Amino acid sequence: MMTLMRRSMLAAAAACTIAALLPQGAMAATELKLQRFFGACDADFGSNTDVSKAVGECGIITSMINKFNADNPDIHISVTTVEWPGYDQLTAQFAAGDPPDIVTIHQSVLADYQTKGLLLPLDEVLASAGVKPGDFTDASSKGVTKDGKIYGLPIDNWTLLFHINLGLFKQAGLVDASGKPILPKSIDELLAQAKQFKEKTGKPYIIQPTANETANFAWTLYSFLFQQNVDAFADPTKATLNLPAAKSVIEAMRTLYAEGEIANGLDYAAGINAFLAGEGGVHLNGTWVIGDYNASSEKAGTALNKGGYAVYPYPQIFPGRPAQYADGHSFAVSQKDRTPEETAAIGKFLAFFAAHDFDWARTGHLPSMKAVIESAEFKALPHRDTIAPIATTGTSLPSGVQRVFAIQDIVGQEMGAAVTGQKEVDAALADMESRVNELLANL
Repeated sequence: MMTLMRRSMLAAAAACTIAALLPQGAMAATELKLQRFFGACDADFGSNTDVSKAVGECGIITSMINKFNADNPDIHISVTTVEWPGYDQLTAQFAAGDPPDIVTIHQSVLADYQTKGLLLPLDEVLASAGVKPGDFTDASSKGVTKDGKIYGLPIDNWTLLFHINLGLFKQAGLVDASGKPILPKSIDELLAQAKQFKEKTGKPYIIQPTANETANFAWTLYSFLFQQNVDAFADPTKATLNLPAAKSVIEAMRTLYAEGEIANGLDYAAGINAFLAGEGGVHLNGTWVIGDYNASSEKAGTALNKGGYAVYPYPQIFPGRPAQYADGHSFAVSQKDRTPEETAAIGKFLAFFAAHDFDWARTGHLPSMKAVIESAEFKALPHRDTIAPIATTGTSLPSGVQRVFAIQDIVGQEMGAAVTGQKEVDAALADMESRVNELLANL
Protein backbone atom coordinates (compact mmCIF):
# COMPACT_ATOMS: atom_id res chain seq x y z
CA MET A 1 0.00 0.00 0.00
CA MET A 2 2.87 2.40 0.88
CA THR A 3 4.43 1.71 -2.54
CA LEU A 4 1.13 2.49 -4.27
CA MET A 5 0.72 5.72 -2.30
CA ARG A 6 4.32 6.74 -3.07
CA ARG A 7 3.72 6.16 -6.80
CA SER A 8 0.51 8.23 -6.68
CA MET A 9 2.32 11.07 -4.95
CA LEU A 10 5.12 11.00 -7.50
CA ALA A 11 2.63 11.00 -10.38
CA ALA A 12 0.79 13.98 -8.90
CA ALA A 13 4.06 15.85 -8.42
CA ALA A 14 5.05 15.14 -12.01
CA ALA A 15 1.70 16.42 -13.26
CA CYS A 16 2.16 19.64 -11.29
CA THR A 17 5.66 20.05 -12.71
CA ILE A 18 4.40 19.59 -16.28
CA ALA A 19 1.55 22.07 -15.70
CA ALA A 20 4.05 24.63 -14.41
CA LEU A 21 6.15 24.26 -17.55
CA LEU A 22 3.19 24.72 -19.96
CA PRO A 23 2.11 28.20 -21.10
CA GLN A 24 -0.22 29.89 -18.64
CA GLY A 25 -3.83 28.84 -19.30
CA ALA A 26 -2.91 25.96 -21.60
CA MET A 27 -4.30 23.33 -19.23
CA ALA A 28 -7.56 25.28 -18.87
CA ALA A 29 -8.21 25.98 -22.57
CA THR A 30 -11.84 25.41 -23.55
CA GLU A 31 -11.91 22.96 -26.45
CA LEU A 32 -14.50 23.28 -29.22
CA LYS A 33 -14.92 21.10 -32.28
CA LEU A 34 -15.69 22.89 -35.54
CA GLN A 35 -16.57 21.15 -38.80
CA ARG A 36 -16.41 22.98 -42.10
CA PHE A 37 -16.29 22.57 -45.86
CA PHE A 38 -14.58 25.04 -48.29
CA GLY A 39 -11.68 22.68 -49.06
CA ALA A 40 -8.25 22.06 -47.53
CA CYS A 41 -5.28 24.39 -47.94
CA ASP A 42 -3.00 23.78 -44.97
CA ALA A 43 0.09 23.80 -47.18
CA ASP A 44 -0.52 27.48 -47.96
CA PHE A 45 -2.45 28.78 -44.96
CA GLY A 46 -2.18 26.16 -42.21
CA SER A 47 -0.25 28.48 -39.90
CA ASN A 48 -1.22 31.88 -41.33
CA THR A 49 -2.85 34.34 -38.94
CA ASP A 50 -2.65 37.43 -41.17
CA VAL A 51 -6.12 37.31 -42.69
CA SER A 52 -5.36 40.19 -45.05
CA LYS A 53 -2.85 37.95 -46.85
CA ALA A 54 -5.31 35.09 -47.31
CA VAL A 55 -7.22 34.51 -50.55
CA GLY A 56 -10.14 32.30 -51.52
CA GLU A 57 -12.74 30.62 -49.35
CA CYS A 58 -10.37 28.03 -47.91
CA GLY A 59 -7.49 30.42 -47.30
CA ILE A 60 -9.60 33.04 -45.61
CA ILE A 61 -11.60 30.76 -43.31
CA THR A 62 -8.46 28.82 -42.34
CA SER A 63 -6.61 32.03 -41.52
CA MET A 64 -9.55 33.45 -39.58
CA ILE A 65 -9.78 30.39 -37.35
CA ASN A 66 -6.00 30.46 -36.88
CA LYS A 67 -6.21 34.09 -35.80
CA PHE A 68 -9.04 33.39 -33.36
CA ASN A 69 -7.02 30.63 -31.72
CA ALA A 70 -3.96 32.86 -31.55
CA ASP A 71 -5.92 35.77 -30.07
CA ASN A 72 -7.75 33.58 -27.55
CA PRO A 73 -5.29 31.22 -25.81
CA ASP A 74 -8.01 30.23 -23.33
CA ILE A 75 -10.05 28.71 -26.19
CA HIS A 76 -9.00 26.22 -28.82
CA ILE A 77 -11.03 25.55 -31.96
CA SER A 78 -10.24 22.07 -33.31
CA VAL A 79 -11.14 21.90 -37.02
CA THR A 80 -12.33 18.99 -39.13
CA THR A 81 -12.62 19.62 -42.87
CA VAL A 82 -15.22 17.64 -44.81
CA GLU A 83 -15.88 17.26 -48.50
CA TRP A 84 -18.59 19.64 -49.66
CA PRO A 85 -21.33 19.77 -48.52
CA GLY A 86 -20.75 17.20 -45.74
CA TYR A 87 -24.35 16.66 -44.66
CA ASP A 88 -24.28 12.86 -44.86
CA GLN A 89 -21.39 12.91 -42.40
CA LEU A 90 -23.09 15.48 -40.17
CA THR A 91 -26.30 13.44 -40.06
CA ALA A 92 -24.32 10.34 -39.10
CA GLN A 93 -22.55 12.27 -36.35
CA PHE A 94 -25.85 13.41 -34.88
CA ALA A 95 -27.17 9.84 -35.07
CA ALA A 96 -24.09 8.63 -33.19
CA GLY A 97 -24.51 11.32 -30.54
CA ASP A 98 -21.18 12.98 -31.35
CA PRO A 99 -21.84 16.07 -33.48
CA PRO A 100 -19.33 18.92 -33.77
CA ASP A 101 -19.97 21.94 -31.56
CA ILE A 102 -19.98 24.37 -34.48
CA VAL A 103 -20.64 23.50 -38.11
CA THR A 104 -20.71 25.42 -41.39
CA ILE A 105 -24.12 24.87 -42.89
CA HIS A 106 -26.13 26.36 -45.74
CA GLN A 107 -29.00 28.50 -44.52
CA SER A 108 -31.32 26.47 -46.75
CA VAL A 109 -30.34 23.29 -44.85
CA LEU A 110 -30.85 24.62 -41.32
CA ALA A 111 -34.48 23.44 -41.26
CA ASP A 112 -33.43 19.82 -41.84
CA TYR A 113 -31.73 19.79 -38.45
CA GLN A 114 -33.67 22.52 -36.62
CA THR A 115 -37.03 20.77 -37.07
CA LYS A 116 -35.56 17.68 -35.38
CA GLY A 117 -34.37 19.66 -32.35
CA LEU A 118 -30.70 19.11 -33.20
CA LEU A 119 -29.60 22.76 -33.32
CA LEU A 120 -29.27 25.26 -30.49
CA PRO A 121 -31.32 28.48 -30.81
CA LEU A 122 -28.68 31.20 -30.77
CA ASP A 123 -30.66 34.26 -29.68
CA GLU A 124 -29.30 34.25 -26.12
CA VAL A 125 -25.79 33.19 -27.12
CA LEU A 126 -25.53 36.00 -29.67
CA ALA A 127 -27.03 38.56 -27.29
CA SER A 128 -24.52 37.61 -24.57
CA ALA A 129 -21.69 38.01 -27.09
CA GLY A 130 -22.94 41.40 -28.27
CA VAL A 131 -24.13 40.28 -31.71
CA LYS A 132 -27.42 41.91 -32.72
CA PRO A 133 -29.59 40.10 -35.31
CA GLY A 134 -30.90 43.54 -36.32
CA ASP A 135 -27.46 44.17 -37.81
CA PHE A 136 -27.87 41.31 -40.31
CA THR A 137 -28.85 42.11 -43.88
CA ASP A 138 -32.42 41.30 -44.83
CA ALA A 139 -31.38 38.27 -46.89
CA SER A 140 -29.16 36.90 -44.12
CA SER A 141 -31.74 37.46 -41.39
CA LYS A 142 -34.40 35.58 -43.34
CA GLY A 143 -31.98 32.77 -44.06
CA VAL A 144 -31.17 31.95 -40.42
CA THR A 145 -34.56 32.62 -38.83
CA LYS A 146 -36.72 29.54 -38.26
CA ASP A 147 -39.94 29.64 -36.28
CA GLY A 148 -39.07 33.10 -35.00
CA LYS A 149 -35.65 32.15 -33.60
CA ILE A 150 -32.07 32.46 -34.86
CA TYR A 151 -30.46 29.11 -35.64
CA GLY A 152 -27.22 30.21 -37.27
CA LEU A 153 -24.77 33.06 -37.45
CA PRO A 154 -25.00 34.14 -41.09
CA ILE A 155 -21.59 34.75 -42.62
CA ASP A 156 -22.67 35.58 -46.17
CA ASN A 157 -25.21 35.31 -48.93
CA TRP A 158 -24.48 33.84 -52.33
CA THR A 159 -26.34 33.49 -55.57
CA LEU A 160 -25.86 32.90 -59.28
CA LEU A 161 -24.84 35.91 -61.35
CA PHE A 162 -24.39 37.07 -64.92
CA HIS A 163 -20.59 37.00 -65.36
CA ILE A 164 -19.98 38.90 -68.59
CA ASN A 165 -17.18 38.97 -71.18
CA LEU A 166 -17.36 42.65 -72.10
CA GLY A 167 -15.12 42.22 -75.14
CA LEU A 168 -17.57 39.81 -76.74
CA PHE A 169 -20.51 42.00 -75.74
CA LYS A 170 -18.85 44.93 -77.53
CA GLN A 171 -18.30 42.76 -80.59
CA ALA A 172 -21.98 41.84 -80.51
CA GLY A 173 -23.10 45.47 -80.16
CA LEU A 174 -24.51 44.88 -76.68
CA VAL A 175 -22.85 47.70 -74.72
CA ASP A 176 -24.14 51.21 -74.14
CA ALA A 177 -22.32 54.51 -74.65
CA SER A 178 -20.66 54.22 -71.23
CA GLY A 179 -19.35 50.74 -71.99
CA LYS A 180 -21.79 48.92 -69.70
CA PRO A 181 -23.44 45.72 -70.93
CA ILE A 182 -26.98 45.95 -72.24
CA LEU A 183 -29.01 43.30 -70.44
CA PRO A 184 -32.44 42.06 -71.53
CA LYS A 185 -35.60 43.34 -69.87
CA SER A 186 -37.98 40.71 -71.22
CA ILE A 187 -38.03 37.18 -72.61
CA ASP A 188 -38.28 38.59 -76.14
CA GLU A 189 -35.23 40.79 -75.58
CA LEU A 190 -33.32 37.84 -74.12
CA LEU A 191 -34.00 35.72 -77.19
CA ALA A 192 -33.21 38.60 -79.58
CA GLN A 193 -29.95 39.50 -77.84
CA ALA A 194 -28.83 35.89 -77.69
CA LYS A 195 -29.46 35.54 -81.43
CA GLN A 196 -27.61 38.78 -82.16
CA PHE A 197 -24.69 37.69 -80.00
CA LYS A 198 -24.38 34.34 -81.77
CA GLU A 199 -24.57 35.97 -85.22
CA LYS A 200 -21.93 38.62 -84.40
CA THR A 201 -19.46 36.47 -82.46
CA GLY A 202 -20.12 32.91 -83.56
CA LYS A 203 -20.21 31.92 -79.88
CA PRO A 204 -23.02 31.00 -77.50
CA TYR A 205 -24.56 33.84 -75.53
CA ILE A 206 -24.75 31.74 -72.35
CA ILE A 207 -22.31 29.29 -70.82
CA GLN A 208 -24.29 27.14 -68.43
CA PRO A 209 -23.26 23.67 -67.31
CA THR A 210 -25.71 21.16 -68.75
CA ALA A 211 -23.79 17.93 -68.06
CA ASN A 212 -23.77 16.40 -64.56
CA GLU A 213 -25.29 19.58 -63.17
CA THR A 214 -28.58 20.13 -61.37
CA ALA A 215 -28.20 23.03 -58.93
CA ASN A 216 -27.56 25.63 -61.63
CA PHE A 217 -30.83 24.79 -63.39
CA ALA A 218 -32.82 24.75 -60.14
CA TRP A 219 -31.48 28.07 -58.87
CA THR A 220 -32.18 29.70 -62.23
CA LEU A 221 -35.77 28.46 -62.21
CA TYR A 222 -36.30 29.66 -58.64
CA SER A 223 -34.96 33.13 -59.55
CA PHE A 224 -37.27 33.60 -62.49
CA LEU A 225 -40.25 32.29 -60.52
CA PHE A 226 -39.54 34.80 -57.75
CA GLN A 227 -39.43 37.56 -60.39
CA GLN A 228 -42.99 36.56 -61.33
CA ASN A 229 -44.13 36.66 -57.67
CA VAL A 230 -44.51 32.87 -57.69
CA ASP A 231 -43.70 30.96 -54.53
CA ALA A 232 -43.71 27.31 -55.55
CA PHE A 233 -43.11 26.29 -51.91
CA ALA A 234 -45.65 28.50 -50.17
CA ASP A 235 -46.73 25.28 -48.48
CA PRO A 236 -43.40 23.83 -47.29
CA THR A 237 -44.90 20.35 -47.29
CA LYS A 238 -46.24 20.41 -50.87
CA ALA A 239 -44.64 22.06 -53.89
CA THR A 240 -46.55 23.60 -56.79
CA LEU A 241 -44.12 23.55 -59.73
CA ASN A 242 -46.25 22.52 -62.70
CA LEU A 243 -47.18 26.11 -63.50
CA PRO A 244 -47.36 28.37 -66.58
CA ALA A 245 -44.74 30.61 -64.96
CA ALA A 246 -42.28 27.71 -64.77
CA LYS A 247 -43.15 26.58 -68.29
CA SER A 248 -42.31 30.00 -69.72
CA VAL A 249 -38.85 29.90 -68.12
CA ILE A 250 -38.03 26.41 -69.35
CA GLU A 251 -39.37 27.00 -72.85
CA ALA A 252 -37.21 30.13 -73.23
CA MET A 253 -34.10 28.25 -72.18
CA ARG A 254 -35.04 25.31 -74.39
CA THR A 255 -35.20 27.70 -77.36
CA LEU A 256 -31.79 29.15 -76.52
CA TYR A 257 -30.30 25.70 -76.25
CA ALA A 258 -31.86 24.48 -79.51
CA GLU A 259 -30.46 27.53 -81.33
CA GLY A 260 -26.93 26.95 -79.98
CA GLU A 261 -27.12 30.04 -77.80
CA ILE A 262 -26.46 28.02 -74.65
CA ALA A 263 -23.21 26.06 -74.70
CA ASN A 264 -23.70 22.35 -75.27
CA GLY A 265 -22.47 19.51 -73.06
CA LEU A 266 -20.28 21.34 -70.54
CA ASP A 267 -19.96 20.29 -66.91
CA TYR A 268 -19.17 22.76 -64.13
CA ALA A 269 -15.37 22.77 -64.52
CA ALA A 270 -15.55 22.87 -68.31
CA GLY A 271 -17.92 25.83 -68.10
CA ILE A 272 -15.39 27.81 -66.04
CA ASN A 273 -12.60 26.98 -68.47
CA ALA A 274 -14.75 27.93 -71.47
CA PHE A 275 -15.61 31.33 -69.99
CA LEU A 276 -12.01 32.07 -69.06
CA ALA A 277 -11.02 31.12 -72.62
CA GLY A 278 -13.52 33.58 -74.11
CA GLU A 279 -15.89 30.96 -75.49
CA GLY A 280 -19.14 32.66 -74.48
CA GLY A 281 -20.71 35.94 -73.41
CA VAL A 282 -22.43 35.20 -70.10
CA HIS A 283 -21.43 32.59 -67.56
CA LEU A 284 -24.13 31.64 -65.08
CA ASN A 285 -22.05 31.05 -61.97
CA GLY A 286 -21.91 32.18 -58.38
CA THR A 287 -20.51 34.94 -56.24
CA TRP A 288 -17.60 32.69 -55.33
CA VAL A 289 -15.83 33.03 -58.71
CA ILE A 290 -15.75 36.85 -58.79
CA GLY A 291 -12.24 36.97 -57.35
CA ASP A 292 -10.82 34.46 -59.83
CA TYR A 293 -12.51 36.08 -62.83
CA ASN A 294 -11.44 39.56 -61.79
CA ALA A 295 -7.85 38.34 -61.35
CA SER A 296 -7.98 36.85 -64.85
CA SER A 297 -9.25 40.15 -66.25
CA GLU A 298 -6.21 41.91 -64.78
CA LYS A 299 -3.73 39.47 -66.28
CA ALA A 300 -2.32 40.49 -69.64
CA GLY A 301 -3.12 38.21 -72.54
CA THR A 302 -6.22 36.56 -71.07
CA ALA A 303 -9.59 36.54 -72.81
CA LEU A 304 -11.15 38.65 -70.06
CA ASN A 305 -8.27 41.12 -70.10
CA LYS A 306 -8.71 41.85 -73.79
CA GLY A 307 -12.18 43.30 -73.48
CA GLY A 308 -12.99 43.46 -69.79
CA TYR A 309 -15.12 41.68 -67.24
CA ALA A 310 -18.36 42.69 -65.54
CA VAL A 311 -20.80 40.93 -63.25
CA TYR A 312 -24.47 41.63 -62.52
CA PRO A 313 -27.47 40.02 -60.85
CA TYR A 314 -29.86 38.11 -63.09
CA PRO A 315 -31.69 40.65 -65.27
CA GLN A 316 -35.35 41.33 -64.62
CA ILE A 317 -36.91 39.60 -67.64
CA PHE A 318 -40.36 38.95 -66.17
CA PRO A 319 -42.93 41.46 -64.91
CA GLY A 320 -43.22 41.28 -61.16
CA ARG A 321 -40.54 42.27 -58.67
CA PRO A 322 -36.75 42.47 -58.44
CA ALA A 323 -35.80 39.16 -56.87
CA GLN A 324 -33.54 36.20 -57.33
CA TYR A 325 -32.77 33.03 -55.47
CA ALA A 326 -30.11 33.37 -52.81
CA ASP A 327 -28.78 31.08 -50.14
CA GLY A 328 -26.03 31.66 -47.64
CA HIS A 329 -23.47 30.04 -45.39
CA SER A 330 -23.80 30.12 -41.63
CA PHE A 331 -22.37 28.70 -38.44
CA ALA A 332 -24.84 26.53 -36.54
CA VAL A 333 -24.35 25.06 -33.07
CA SER A 334 -25.35 21.53 -32.12
CA GLN A 335 -27.80 20.96 -29.29
CA LYS A 336 -25.99 19.13 -26.48
CA ASP A 337 -24.93 19.52 -22.86
CA ARG A 338 -22.19 22.12 -22.37
CA THR A 339 -20.54 23.97 -19.56
CA PRO A 340 -21.16 27.73 -19.26
CA GLU A 341 -17.53 28.22 -20.31
CA GLU A 342 -18.07 26.26 -23.51
CA THR A 343 -21.23 28.18 -24.38
CA ALA A 344 -19.46 31.48 -23.72
CA ALA A 345 -16.54 30.38 -25.92
CA ILE A 346 -18.96 29.61 -28.75
CA GLY A 347 -20.45 33.08 -28.40
CA LYS A 348 -17.00 34.62 -28.50
CA PHE A 349 -16.14 32.71 -31.68
CA LEU A 350 -19.38 33.73 -33.41
CA ALA A 351 -18.83 37.36 -32.39
CA PHE A 352 -15.32 37.18 -33.87
CA PHE A 353 -16.68 36.09 -37.24
CA ALA A 354 -19.40 38.74 -37.17
CA ALA A 355 -16.75 41.37 -36.48
CA HIS A 356 -14.61 40.09 -39.36
CA ASP A 357 -17.43 39.91 -41.91
CA PHE A 358 -15.50 42.10 -44.35
CA ASP A 359 -12.59 39.65 -44.41
CA TRP A 360 -14.93 36.85 -45.44
CA ALA A 361 -16.65 39.10 -47.99
CA ARG A 362 -13.40 39.22 -49.96
CA THR A 363 -14.30 35.71 -51.16
CA GLY A 364 -16.91 37.29 -53.45
CA HIS A 365 -19.87 36.36 -51.27
CA LEU A 366 -22.13 39.14 -50.07
CA PRO A 367 -21.63 40.29 -46.47
CA SER A 368 -24.14 39.24 -43.84
CA MET A 369 -23.80 42.49 -41.89
CA LYS A 370 -25.48 45.72 -43.00
CA ALA A 371 -22.57 47.86 -41.81
CA VAL A 372 -20.15 45.98 -44.04
CA ILE A 373 -22.23 46.03 -47.20
CA GLU A 374 -22.78 49.77 -46.71
CA SER A 375 -19.10 50.47 -46.00
CA ALA A 376 -16.72 52.28 -48.32
CA GLU A 377 -14.24 49.45 -47.78
CA PHE A 378 -16.63 46.87 -49.21
CA LYS A 379 -17.81 49.11 -52.05
CA ALA A 380 -14.17 49.61 -53.06
CA LEU A 381 -13.81 45.89 -53.81
CA PRO A 382 -14.12 45.08 -57.54
CA HIS A 383 -17.70 44.72 -58.86
CA ARG A 384 -19.35 44.89 -55.46
CA ASP A 385 -21.36 47.96 -56.45
CA THR A 386 -23.23 46.01 -59.13
CA ILE A 387 -24.09 43.01 -56.98
CA ALA A 388 -24.81 44.76 -53.66
CA PRO A 389 -28.60 45.00 -54.33
CA ILE A 390 -28.83 41.22 -53.85
CA ALA A 391 -28.53 41.85 -50.10
CA THR A 392 -32.14 43.07 -50.28
CA THR A 393 -33.49 41.32 -53.39
CA GLY A 394 -32.01 37.91 -52.56
CA THR A 395 -34.81 35.49 -51.75
CA SER A 396 -34.57 32.03 -50.24
CA LEU A 397 -37.13 29.27 -50.19
CA PRO A 398 -39.54 29.45 -47.23
CA SER A 399 -37.81 28.67 -43.94
CA GLY A 400 -39.85 25.54 -43.33
CA VAL A 401 -38.81 23.72 -46.51
CA GLN A 402 -36.71 20.64 -45.74
CA ARG A 403 -34.41 18.57 -47.97
CA VAL A 404 -33.59 21.60 -50.11
CA PHE A 405 -30.51 19.98 -51.66
CA ALA A 406 -32.42 16.83 -52.60
CA ILE A 407 -35.25 18.95 -54.02
CA GLN A 408 -32.89 21.01 -56.16
CA ASP A 409 -31.43 17.81 -57.58
CA ILE A 410 -34.90 16.73 -58.72
CA VAL A 411 -35.82 20.17 -60.08
CA GLY A 412 -32.50 20.44 -61.88
CA GLN A 413 -32.69 16.95 -63.38
CA GLU A 414 -36.15 17.51 -64.81
CA MET A 415 -35.42 21.04 -66.00
CA GLY A 416 -32.15 19.95 -67.61
CA ALA A 417 -33.93 17.14 -69.44
CA ALA A 418 -36.49 19.60 -70.80
CA VAL A 419 -34.00 22.32 -71.76
CA THR A 420 -31.75 19.90 -73.65
CA GLY A 421 -34.69 18.29 -75.45
CA GLN A 422 -34.55 14.90 -73.76
CA LYS A 423 -38.05 15.39 -72.39
CA GLU A 424 -41.12 17.46 -73.26
CA VAL A 425 -41.60 20.49 -71.05
CA ASP A 426 -45.04 19.48 -69.78
CA ALA A 427 -43.86 15.99 -68.89
CA ALA A 428 -40.78 17.35 -67.12
CA LEU A 429 -42.85 19.76 -65.03
CA ALA A 430 -45.35 17.08 -64.09
CA ASP A 431 -42.60 14.69 -63.05
CA MET A 432 -40.74 17.47 -61.24
CA GLU A 433 -43.75 18.27 -59.08
CA SER A 434 -44.70 14.67 -58.35
CA ARG A 435 -41.14 13.62 -57.47
CA VAL A 436 -40.61 16.60 -55.15
CA ASN A 437 -43.91 15.97 -53.39
CA GLU A 438 -43.15 12.30 -52.99
CA LEU A 439 -39.93 13.31 -51.27
CA LEU A 440 -41.70 15.81 -49.00
CA ALA A 441 -44.41 13.30 -48.13
CA ASN A 442 -41.81 10.91 -46.76
CA LEU A 443 -39.95 13.23 -44.41
